[in-house]
Amino acid sequence: MKKLEDLILTYKDFPKKGIDFKDVLEIPQNPDIFQDLILRMSSIQFLKNAEAIISIDARGFIFGSAVALESSKPMIVARKPGKLPGQILTREYDLEYGKNSLSIQSNALKKFNSFVIVDDLLATGGTVNCVARLLQDQRKEILGLITVVELKKLKGRSKFDFPVNSIISL
Repeated sequence: MKKLEDLILTYKDFPKKGIDFKDVLEIPQNPDIFQDLILRMSSIQFLKNAEAIISIDARGFIFGSAVALESSKPMIVARKPGKLPGQILTREYDLEYGKNSLSIQSNALKKFNSFVIVDDLLATGGTVNCVARLLQDQRKEILGLITVVELKKLKGRSKFDFPVNSIISL
């Protein structure tokens, strides 16, 4: 995992002063490491029981689509404002550096009852909590969260009543 950890770059004061942004975008540039990561993420037990995956805009799509392909699970996306057509469900959330919202197409949720959320990074848990609440509002079951990186000191996992599996904890 040391090689994987070496590919996670830190950008100080991005997107604003005081934030240390963790960038995972070098991982897909290294196919062997990326493939190993996706195999690890796809082998997590609670994923096997899920009907579908929900990936979070935008870096979560990279990992979520690969996990969906490897695990043969359908993938639904949670997108930022103005990106989805049709009837959507939307919820606002707080970021470490502002506010945002996420939307999911309501028709996509109708087909499935149990989900695993996939994202690149767990920090304070705001985006994942937003998706979780959208799902819970529709009486859907969340079997767990899978992330590449978890920033332990921010204690994001403490917001959830479902399992969290992060490949790397920093």
